[in-house]
Amino acid sequence: MTTAENRRQVLYWRLLARLFDPEEQPALESGSVAIVDDLGLPGALLDPGVSVDTVVQRFPQLEAEFEGLLSGAEGDAGLLSGAEGDAGLLSDAGLLSGAGPLGDAGGEVRRAALVSKLLLNVFGTGSGNVTAGQLSRWQADAAWFERALGCEPGAMRGRGSGGPGGNTAGTSPGSGFHVDLGPALASIEADLVSRMRLREVLADPKLAKQLTPSMSLIEQLLRDKDNLDGVALANAKALIRRFVDEVAEVLRTQVAQASAGTIDRSIPPKRVYRNLDIDRTIWKNLPNWDPAEERLYVDRLYYKQTAKRVTPARLIVVVDQSGSMVDAMVNCTILASIFTGLPKVDVHLVAYDTRALDLTPWVHDPFEVLLRTQLGGGTDGTVALDLARPKIVDPRNTVVVWISDFYEWQAQAVFDGMAAIHRSGARFIPVGSVSSGGQQSVNPWFRQRFKDQGTPVLSGRIKKLVTELKNFLAF
Repeated sequence: MTTAENRRQVLYWRLLARLFDPEEQPALESGSVAIVDDLGLPGALLDPGVSVDTVVQRFPQLEAEFEGLLSGAEGDAGLLSGAEGDAGLLSDAGLLSGAGPLGDAGGEVRRAALVSKLLLNVFGTGSGNVTAGQLSRWQADAAWFERALGCEPGAMRGRGSGGPGGNTAGTSPGSGFHVDLGPALASIEADLVSRMRLREVLADPKLAKQLTPSMSLIEQLLRDKDNLDGVALANAKALIRRFVDEVAEVLRTQVAQASAGTIDRSIPPKRVYRNLDIDRTIWKNLPNWDPAEERLYVDRLYYKQTAKRVTPARLIVVVDQSGSMVDAMVNCTILASIFTGLPKVDVHLVAYDTRALDLTPWVHDPFEVLLRTQLGGGTDGTVALDLARPKIVDPRNTVVVWISDFYEWQAQAVFDGMAAIHRSGARFIPVGSVSSGGQQSVNPWFRQRFKDQGTPVLSGRIKKLVTELKNFLAF
């Protein structure tokens, strides 16, 4: 084994030791310090208490090296392929492997030091209470990790320019590996949020301003909103509003091209200049071309047909608001409000667990809807059916989107009700996931029956649901 390989192994074994046990291993620590110093790198790379932002601010020349640092990993056997837990996941992904964008031996050791810094800061979160500042630093480090993988900051956690439906998997452009690290990052973030003394943080305006809205944080706020008042409640509402606005901006872009009607060929086109079809007019009048004068005589103008046959479409969104469906509740509430703003689309929203709530009066404002939800509890779709069925007045012009993991108390009764909606002629779209990462388990009993019925479960990113709804509204 070469000297460079030995040095890399020291750095990576030190990383694993710190991930599984915060106590320092003297031999690994002293060896790593010597290696980093010999490479001319700052000792801060070995300190998990120093954020990547701080390192880059103090040593700007390292910024370019962190950018895309992991996007060249090739996923070979890995340096420590037998490791378990987070380390095993990272090794299988090739993040602890020998391959990398830097070809020389010294470059590989340097890369190992930078990779260790990222992985320790992101995956070595320890235990105990978490402050708002610590959460904010972790989110910044996670953004650097995403950038190192070639993703937009926040994309793997469903934020940033990727947003819902964005690049949520740890897929590096041009790399030879694919491992879905999005759920792992989301899980770590959720754990950090759960370890915060959130009520104390919210009661302090300065600390509350340090919080970065995320799905995990919104879940905590929605669960605890009834226990908040005064300044804490105001800060919680402000955070929810910020998150809603950020997600809405992304979803609004995806829905922007949705149409609620098709061209009606039976209505003559309006004869105005803006509707003039130049190409067709020239084509139809080509027989009138005079070669001698090199002039085209036009005896008839042709216009584009723009009138649409528009029948108001009814969109009924039924959302499971039990504890496992928080991201679905948030995303679909916002999506429903966006479709409400489209012309000739009549949107209804029903949320349920063991009780059902008609949220249609507030569907235009997702913030108000979320404040009226009560997350948690069991799942009984029969109560939602009782609210949704009377809303289906014109089945052929109605789409029912049902979002759930379909783990129901009364499975047969719920499926029979859904099958009846399908047979009525309404478009029935079962959705097993509307999360940013598309990760959602679906009851296999329901999955098979939906498939047999010809309405397979739409599981995946929210962009798939947007496409389905756009297709329905286009007819």
